[in-house]
Amino acid sequence: MSAKVDYAMRALLVIAQESGDAGTLIKGDHLASEQAIPARFLEGILRQLRQAGIIASQRGAEGGYRLARPASQITVADVVRALDGPLADVRGGRPENADYDGAAEHLREVWVATRAALRGVLDHVTLEDIASGTLPSAVTALTQDTAAWS
Repeated sequence: MSAKVDYAMRALLVIAQESGDAGTLIKGDHLASEQAIPARFLEGILRQLRQAGIIASQRGAEGGYRLARPASQITVADVVRALDGPLADVRGGRPENADYDGAAEHLREVWVATRAALRGVLDHVTLEDIASGTLPSAVTALTQDTAAWS
């Protein structure tokens, strides 16, 4: 995952936790200091998240950020796609459109399987899951394999 996605997830989790159902606005400088994220870098990330409809913002002295929809409806994949584009692409295109010959003939299948594996986790884990510590059982099962940690 890119630094942008990591920073975005950390900021979004603070918003989800501190904003609650009331949609209390959280200031950008608070998000930056709470998670030790460079403020200027975070500003650009928050702008992209707003443009993607993941967060909403309000300007002014009482302004800040809140989630644009419930934390249970925002997946990690939504964040990755908003900031970095498709979960898995090959030279800027869709994996299924890659065409290989000879020894590399079956490489396309590996790229498609990679995308499917990423989707299997990232499309099913929401901000609420992470904030509450109740990850889907399929994701938790993946973390039980000691090889996953090295």
